[in-house]
Amino acid sequence: MSIEKDIKQKSFKNVYQKVAVNLMYTDSWLLNHYTQLLKPYNLSDKQYFVLKILCESHPDTVSVNFILERMLDKMSNASRLVDKLIEKKLVVKVRSKIDKRSMNVAITPKGLLLVDELNKKVALWEANYSRLTKEEIKILHNLLNKMRDSVSKRF
Repeated sequence: MSIEKDIKQKSFKNVYQKVAVNLMYTDSWLLNHYTQLLKPYNLSDKQYFVLKILCESHPDTVSVNFILERMLDKMSNASRLVDKLIEKKLVVKVRSKIDKRSMNVAITPKGLLLVDELNKKVALWEANYSRLTKEEIKILHNLLNKMRDSVSKRF
């Protein structure tokens, strides 16, 4: 289906507006699918991304700032997300070995198992949702990087 049909809009001012709207619509579409995938686990997409960050850092502990720097949404409240994950016993806070006054975050064995299970489901979903070939995916990836790179150099 085309973006025009999906959002019931007949035309756009120009191709740049059309692409921008399509990217925002696609972002929303992807997040909606992630939300549905994570719903049975009582996790938000942001909580899942925190768990993935911690899993990649495992067995090391990391600061909340480290997590925030790697979040897709830089406006996320990483401290609140960590607190929610602590309540679910998926992460723990531990005293920093470097600065005894600060706390770091580590993923628990329960959290590691959950990320492993979810990664398998996400990989299956990702493999099934796309009609794009691997070559087309690479091209799209490069074009998105190029687009972000050109915009960030201007502002």
